[in-house]
Amino acid sequence: MEKLKRFGVSMNLELLRKFDDFIKKHKYKNRSEAIRDMIREKFVEEEWEKDRNVAGCIVIVYEHDVREIVDKIIDIQHKFSRNIISTQHIHMDKENCMEIVAVKGKVEKIKELYFYLKALKGVKYSAITKATTGKRIE
Repeated sequence: MEKLKRFGVSMNLELLRKFDDFIKKHKYKNRSEAIRDMIREKFVEEEWEKDRNVAGCIVIVYEHDVREIVDKIIDIQHKFSRNIISTQHIHMDKENCMEIVAVKGKVEKIKELYFYLKALKGVKYSAITKATTGKRIE
């Protein structure tokens, strides 16, 4: 097991109250877990800013009846096949589908793929979840 180091944090009472509410809402067991998680999250953001090899997930929700949208999604995915680990297609209801695309590679390529998918006519929602391999994050 890795060695832990304790340190103190000072903050005003109102900020601490809000932090404790956050901990409760997000089901953390204690302040230390929440702080560790928040720090890791910032390091992931930093990895993405350095244009390193990263991983993540792209989600789009679209109207499947929009002319040729499915073909366009597939064409774009084929152009980025080196960066796509896996895809999942979900039928949300009669009109809407969700596509989940697990990705890895250089940030620039992942963002390019995301922007192509996001810009398609018929896409109602898009998001990208950023992750890293964790090699630089403990």
